[in-house]
Amino acid sequence: MDARLLEILVCPVCKGPLDYRKPAAELVCKACRLAYPVKDDIPVMLQDEARTLAVEEN
Repeated sequence: MDARLLEILVCPVCKGPLDYRKPAAELVCKACRLAYPVKDDIPVMLQDEARTLAVEEN
């Protein structure tokens, strides 16, 4: 995924920072506990498409 894109992307819900988890191909917002999928190097930044993180995930 493009490093420049990662620098400007924020969580669409809270506008907070995102962590890129390459093995899982997702962008994670720790504040909202949401993981946005990255499909074919394109982040899907829709709340309806995001996965809710389990309590033990961080």
